[in-house]
Amino acid sequence: MQRREWLILALSSMGTGAFALPPADMHFPRDLGSHPDFGTEWWYITGRAISDRREFGFQLTFFRSRVAATQAMASRFAAKQLLFAHAAITDVQGKKLWHDQRIARAGFGVAEASEADTHVRLRDWSLVHTDGLYRAQLPSTDFGLHLQLAPTQPLLLQGAQGLSRKGPQPDQASYYISQPQLAVSGHLMLQGQRFEIASDTSRAWLDHEWSNAYLHPEAAGWDWLGMNLQDGSALMAFRIRHKDGSTLWTGGSFRAAQGALTIFQPGEVRFTPGRIWTSPANQARYPVEWALDTPMGRFSVQAVLDNQELDSRQSTGAVYWEGLSRLLDAQGRLVGHGYLEMTGYAGALRM
Repeated sequence: MQRREWLILALSSMGTGAFALPPADMHFPRDLGSHPDFGTEWWYITGRAISDRREFGFQLTFFRSRVAATQAMASRFAAKQLLFAHAAITDVQGKKLWHDQRIARAGFGVAEASEADTHVRLRDWSLVHTDGLYRAQLPSTDFGLHLQLAPTQPLLLQGAQGLSRKGPQPDQASYYISQPQLAVSGHLMLQGQRFEIASDTSRAWLDHEWSNAYLHPEAAGWDWLGMNLQDGSALMAFRIRHKDGSTLWTGGSFRAAQGALTIFQPGEVRFTPGRIWTSPANQARYPVEWALDTPMGRFSVQAVLDNQELDSRQSTGAVYWEGLSRLLDAQGRLVGHGYLEMTGYAGALRM
């Protein structure tokens, strides 16, 4: 089966068989692993890496998609589960985004996602949780990620103890685990040059979500951010957008460095777009600066580089913006770094 046919099967099956998810009952490390009975799932790591005086952003994402149309097929060649992967480096000083993507059906020693713990592999790309560390190996032609990510804080269960609503209907929800403030070590490769990562100043954020129905039928996409604050706190906020750009649903959380957790209720977060960057590739208009109002106060979000748009039409089928950004407080002081993701601006997202 050709790549485009795999993608059509996966997209057509997402969201089918949707039902209201029961309250979360998390068990670890099992729930760090794959949930193949659910339609879609991802392991998503974003971070900021410092190497001497060079600043980089990086992201790696492994997706799993259950293809409903093939589940009854007896053939071992049936594409019952598809795995996709994205990787990117933002070279801040070089003012350039590098990215790559992969896709394969699960099995045959090519791609796998363990149900016991985080152990996802797609050809020579992998993300593995072992001995308390996450290890990522994602070599590519012009760049590579070779990382060790060490938790410095407990897991964060988003929403209602891990059940995160994404819309007004009960079935529009996901199970959602975060691991902010990961200490990053290892190295990045960029055009043959190796950059050792300073672990005392480099931090990452991991999200793991699985769902059967993520988006409301009237939704076009979302705006999301995960920010590691310099004092050890962690801020996550998102909004789901109507096709006309208005807000359909919001949520998020703030965990203080000392551990106190505040879960944001629907309507308590407001995203106000600021400066707009227009993609020369497709004329999509992305707000690369935002004012963010939360129960913890007002913040500003600023992209470190305007052009951090990714074209993943050869894997997940979407064009979206995802990039390293700064977080400022109400007085304009830098308080953190993290990633901003904006989907549905270059065309409505299908999930």
